[in-house]
Amino acid sequence: MVKRVSVVIVLVLIATSVVHGEARRFLYQYREGERYRILSTVDQEVRINGRFSHEARILNRIAIEVTGTDGESGSIEAQFQTSEEARLEGQVFSWGEEYISRFDRDAQGYYNIAPHYFMPVVRDVPVFPEHELEPGDTWSAKGSEVHDFRRGFGIPDAFHFPIAVEYHYVGPEEREGKTLDLIEIRYNVLHRPGHIRTTQAYPHTISGYADQRLYWDNVAGRPHYYEEDYALVFSLTDGRTFEFSGTAEARVVDSDPLDRDAMREEIEQDLKDHGVQDAYVDSDERGVTIALEDIQFAPDSDELLVSEQSKLDSIAEILLRYPDRDIVVTGHTALAGTWAGRQALSQRRALVVGQYLLDSGVRTADQILTRGLGATRPVADNETPEGRRRNRRVEITIMEH
Repeated sequence: MVKRVSVVIVLVLIATSVVHGEARRFLYQYREGERYRILSTVDQEVRINGRFSHEARILNRIAIEVTGTDGESGSIEAQFQTSEEARLEGQVFSWGEEYISRFDRDAQGYYNIAPHYFMPVVRDVPVFPEHELEPGDTWSAKGSEVHDFRRGFGIPDAFHFPIAVEYHYVGPEEREGKTLDLIEIRYNVLHRPGHIRTTQAYPHTISGYADQRLYWDNVAGRPHYYEEDYALVFSLTDGRTFEFSGTAEARVVDSDPLDRDAMREEIEQDLKDHGVQDAYVDSDERGVTIALEDIQFAPDSDELLVSEQSKLDSIAEILLRYPDRDIVVTGHTALAGTWAGRQALSQRRALVVGQYLLDSGVRTADQILTRGLGATRPVADNETPEGRRRNRRVEITIMEH
């Protein structure tokens, strides 16, 4: 219901601080064509009416591109993908919500974004004053939070509420072999929205806080790392309360542009060398995809047959050549049974393959996503046995971002 999504460093992009002695002026700068990824993880606890409900680990991936600049502001296109992990350690994440946002951001950090976008969650944070800053300096500015309450409360539009943000420039600090600038950020929330047209219960009071520590890299000209403690309580018109609390951290992940054509050719040759049958390689703007057709499970189940393990071992060996790229494992089925049954089966099979790759050590848990698409994207005619065989496939995509 509430997902914290890289609230400080999300979409900071390129930034720089101008140094004059010990004083520094922090500015955002943008270069057309720049691309970044931001990876954040959130450990969240949920309480309903004061009683513990559940815990979750949420993974957020954000791919950012600067599509234009006027010298001071940048035009941004950002793709947000959120995923949630089963609450057991060492399990892969399942594909969650996906959002696209387009907006401008100026040199101080203020957004110009249409109100219908659901992401980013926190806006106009951080923003910097026009004057230089020295260690110990403080300043304040207004920001906002935006949430997607379509499922939880039946509110169709992006739900906005204001926040008053306090900043404290602590100063330079050694961390991970770098000299970084530490900025502490805090805001409290107390908001009572007006009436919202919905037949469901909706929030009449929102309260809480966020404490954030942003490590700014002056050499790279952008944030290096961010961490947060937060709690938000939503009191509903029907008397219920929902409390979301936890910790979050995020980091900018640099990666060189993917040479998709070269990678596709390399993997095609690797598949031949390993003797992997019923497999092909494709590429598009997402990255490079290995499609394993007719991968064998027990009938109508997610039990991977032993005969298929050697095929996945070969795939694991290939994936080890590209360790810095996240992967998405997607399950597909033939057109048989019900929509819900196909969807669930494809998701379970993708999860099994993803878990096998995780256990093989090709990636960490936060580098593997799984999702099921049922029979929604056939590659062949479901009216023929050969077509159904091809449609029962698992795809492994090495991601561009």
